[in-house]
Amino acid sequence: MSEESTPTHSTIDPYKFLQIVPNADGTLTRDSSNHPSIVAIPDPGDHTLLVLSKDVLVNQLNNTWVRMFLPRQALDSSFTTKLPLIVHFHGGGFIILSAAIKQFHDFCSNIAIEIPAMVVSLNYRLAPEHRLPAAYNDAMEVLHWIKTAQDEWLQKYVDFSCCFLMGESAGGNIAYHTGLRAAAEVDNLLPLKIKGLILNSPYFGGINRTESELRLGNNPVSPLCVNDLMWELSLPIGADRDHEYCNPTVGGGLKLLDQFKLLGWKVLVTGGNEDPLIDRHIELTKLIAEKGVKVVSRFDVGGHGTPITPTELFKAIQSSIKSFFLSLAMVAEGV
Repeated sequence: MSEESTPTHSTIDPYKFLQIVPNADGTLTRDSSNHPSIVAIPDPGDHTLLVLSKDVLVNQLNNTWVRMFLPRQALDSSFTTKLPLIVHFHGGGFIILSAAIKQFHDFCSNIAIEIPAMVVSLNYRLAPEHRLPAAYNDAMEVLHWIKTAQDEWLQKYVDFSCCFLMGESAGGNIAYHTGLRAAAEVDNLLPLKIKGLILNSPYFGGINRTESELRLGNNPVSPLCVNDLMWELSLPIGADRDHEYCNPTVGGGLKLLDQFKLLGWKVLVTGGNEDPLIDRHIELTKLIAEKGVKVVSRFDVGGHGTPITPTELFKAIQSSIKSFFLSLAMVAEGV
């Protein structure tokens, strides 16, 4: 199916949809009024909090930072088990949102409680000011920052031999590509050991449209014209959607998937059958499985991004992630 077969989106202005305005210098003016942020609360004295959170600067020059989530139960003297670590990458098409947005904060908080685990959510640089691979570079930098355990929470509570990369939408894409890079340099990341990936509605594409993209191209949550604009703004200048950052079936990443198998990693892929990208998710799952990598998939009713919204599907995805950890015996005993 060719791009020319794509349904038209004449009634949708992707810039207005995304609440962005392009500037002459190539930057964007972003309106975040519909995406409220929430402050981190690290104070253990507030006993109403089930999860403590705090923001820590990673790279002052790039203004990259992480929001860390620690389940309160880890502070209990009777809780002697070290926590698995989940490194999280937020969604937003690489061009909008942040780790402080309420839905991402709430999602990470709930995951920290449910597993339980330490969650470290990266606020990476956004495109088009910082086009890909800037976000991947930031993701690798945070893994190297984590391995040095410069933060007290990392030192006291984390099992560095049990790390997972997780993201939704563009964050799922970042988790996947960061996984490829990390698999190629495992020794350089020690003592940090990655065990697998959690990809919620991962954001991928390609020049040729899939059946689900053609059928659901006017989807109100994730219309194709909006997807196309986000890729146009985030890919390297001159690249199209068959660049390996966008299309996982091309480029050198396929060879690196073999390393996933050798390392014994396991991958969870989730998605919604009302998402125009669902065929991409199914294709990625098959691609990973064909490489002999252990992969678990869950495709439910819902659209793009629903794993992070407070719905029944949100609870189902949360349950899938916990089941994924249970299957690897990574959940702390007695919790």
